[in-house]
Amino acid sequence: MPRGLLRQHSTTIGILNKGLDVLLIVGLLYLSKLFYRQPITETKELIAAFAAVALFMFFADITRLYRSWRSHSIWEEFETLLYTLGGTILGLLFLAYATKTTSQFSRLAIGTWWPALPVALTLVRVSVRNTLRKLRKQGYNIRSVAILGTGIAAQRLAKEIQSNEWMGLKVAGFFDDRQAFRETLDDTQPFIPIAGVFDDLVRMAKKGQFDEIYVALPMKAEHLIHRLVNELSDSSVPVHIVPDLFIFNLLNARTTNLGQIPVISIYESPMDEVASLLKRTLDVGLSLVILFIITIPMVIIAIAIKLTSPGPVIFRQRRYGMRGDEIEVWKFRSMTVTEDGHNVPQAKKGDARITPLGAFLRRSSLDELPQFFNVLQGTMSIVGPRPHAVAHNELYRKSIDGYMLRHLVKPGITGWAQVNGWRGETDTDEKMQKRIEYDMEYLQNWSIFLDLKIIVMTIWKGFVNKNAY
Repeated sequence: MPRGLLRQHSTTIGILNKGLDVLLIVGLLYLSKLFYRQPITETKELIAAFAAVALFMFFADITRLYRSWRSHSIWEEFETLLYTLGGTILGLLFLAYATKTTSQFSRLAIGTWWPALPVALTLVRVSVRNTLRKLRKQGYNIRSVAILGTGIAAQRLAKEIQSNEWMGLKVAGFFDDRQAFRETLDDTQPFIPIAGVFDDLVRMAKKGQFDEIYVALPMKAEHLIHRLVNELSDSSVPVHIVPDLFIFNLLNARTTNLGQIPVISIYESPMDEVASLLKRTLDVGLSLVILFIITIPMVIIAIAIKLTSPGPVIFRQRRYGMRGDEIEVWKFRSMTVTEDGHNVPQAKKGDARITPLGAFLRRSSLDELPQFFNVLQGTMSIVGPRPHAVAHNELYRKSIDGYMLRHLVKPGITGWAQVNGWRGETDTDEKMQKRIEYDMEYLQNWSIFLDLKIIVMTIWKGFVNKNAY
């Protein structure tokens, strides 16, 4: 298999991928019927299979399921596959309800068909990836990559390619004629040579000596980038621009369109409409189940609070929610005071304001249980950056860069920072900075699977925390 063979036949391979998915969708429906020894009425099953295929292809086009996944992880592809299947199943349910044919299909067969689809479609994709990975390790289907520039962004890109052999990319060399930058090139392992200057790259690209070119120059080299990109347009090699550190470090920078004008979205929620709907569905479903389970414990806690100290059972405090809007967060009262002013001292070890029962509630996180009502209300999520008192927000937004970016999503009952040990008192800017770093990491890498992982980690690690005072 010579270099680039798959790319030369990408259209044919794309058709084969879609054809295989169609066979799985239709075949599993018929196999489900046969498994339960049910008669197959051809017209009804044929219509159902056609509708499933049509809907799957429709949503696959929206989610771009059939894009090239060479430089993406299996988890990203799997997530996109689930979004596609989720839309397909909802579409089928709507069609069945609208045509009043829900009773005409076997619940056993359909109940087997739907869970089998993601399993089968995923196994096929994993098999394809493993096959390609083995071929690439043997030197087949490798794409030659040229990197224009030798700065930090270029070096970071090279190391990323080298540490992910499964992508099947090989760096042919760096190209740069700026001596000051060439001298900053560190010891990249394995060694990548400086293969020439900018004009050498343009000349070699026109001869088709590269499969892809990455422009990794700083933003201040705008005129140089413009000139080189124009010259490279005379070749047939795909050209990609790698953001320099300014853009690279910005939260969720991605390209969108404003009408016909392409723009880079720098500060934006990591969730689109579909993802937000899935997250909200997860929040509501889990909250209802959890509230059903904890109703009696909550009643017992409420009675205990009322009997052991004067004051309200529920403590309501103003905090910042999504987009920085003020929300009211509910907790079981754990202190003798209900502070919510311009100065709210953080709870400390041995804090005299905390009641004996309150100390137990705070260590065990039981004081947070009423926040599941906030989740149902829609002001909070089960997973997200923990909300801070308004007074604390106003304090830290002045001393920590990017602090308010954590409010691009709904605050959560638990979060990535909390399951990684950054919970409790933040008596120094350094501690708060570390918590914010984890919040930013959560936003930059958000997925519905990360939410589920955090929920599992929260349960696995337990709710008791030595840092919760």
